[in-house]
Amino acid sequence: MLKEKLLNNKNYQFFALNTAGWVGYCLTSYVGLYYWDKPAKYYYMLLLGSVMGFVITIFLRLIYRRIWHFSIVNIVLMVLFISYISSLIWVVPYNIAFYEWFKGGWKPESWTNYFMGGPNIFYILLCWSCLYFGIKFYQGMQQASQKALKANALAHQAQLKMLRYQLNPHFLFNTLNAISTLILDNSTKRANEMVIRLSNFLRHSLDNDPMQKVTLEQEVMTLELYLGIEKVRFEDHLKLDFQIEEAAKMALIPSLILQPLVENSIKYAITQSESGGTISFQAKVFGNELLMELKDDGPGVELINGDLPCGRGVGVRNTRERLVQLYAEGHGFTISNAEPHGLQINIRLPYEREQ
Repeated sequence: MLKEKLLNNKNYQFFALNTAGWVGYCLTSYVGLYYWDKPAKYYYMLLLGSVMGFVITIFLRLIYRRIWHFSIVNIVLMVLFISYISSLIWVVPYNIAFYEWFKGGWKPESWTNYFMGGPNIFYILLCWSCLYFGIKFYQGMQQASQKALKANALAHQAQLKMLRYQLNPHFLFNTLNAISTLILDNSTKRANEMVIRLSNFLRHSLDNDPMQKVTLEQEVMTLELYLGIEKVRFEDHLKLDFQIEEAAKMALIPSLILQPLVENSIKYAITQSESGGTISFQAKVFGNELLMELKDDGPGVELINGDLPCGRGVGVRNTRERLVQLYAEGHGFTISNAEPHGLQINIRLPYEREQ
């Protein structure tokens, strides 16, 4: 409980540090007095000075908090002035006590004796003031840094969610269009089957947190829900060839990262051929990396600087951007034309497993 207060409450932090500082001042001064074998009255003076310093600095804090937003020049001038006035407030009662305890009563030879030791006290308070502003400035920098990190994290999460959920309307449009076609053809049984599969897929995808990673095995299971819908559309025209190593099945990858890539292959490869086509997927672990390859045997496409032409492959670009957000430079994503024909996408990710 105390630790939490010290970490989160600035008032507790101030009083803890201020108390520790004046206790340290008292102890170090005590060592000096003990070394010079001073009488007991000096220890009373030391205790009085430490208590006065502690009380005065509490009031200094209240003043400094009010001038914190002043310009640097004004703050410096105010600190010098306030430290000087505070040193005078300290030394007058301190010197009165000194004369009472050591001189048998207050009988100063000159009025200047009221202010003896003022420069030393001014130096102590000036050092305390510099330390106070230094700590406060550091806390402000830390707070600003934390706010910036939090803002970046929120923006990062928002962008990832946007990219993930952009895929659903695109896929939904294609599927609903297919269901509409089946209904017009009086294929109500197939249309009903597709609606059920669509419901299962959307329920699974929407319940799945886009910020969480899943195993490749889980991702493939989700992909099979999607492909079940497409199987209703294309029947035997859609062939699948999945080859996944056992070690690769346990690799962690972003959820729903494969679905838009497969959707792109279906849209531009399978639907372009009267006889349909084949989508193949391979995954293996090499070193500390997960290597995935998705390929179709469609007509392929003329790539522009290693990327799909503008207006084609929205899901592919979203997937690429998601991977950039998640892995920065720690991943690979390449698009190429397959031999003898078709499109091939290779993805390289760091190999991660559930702990």
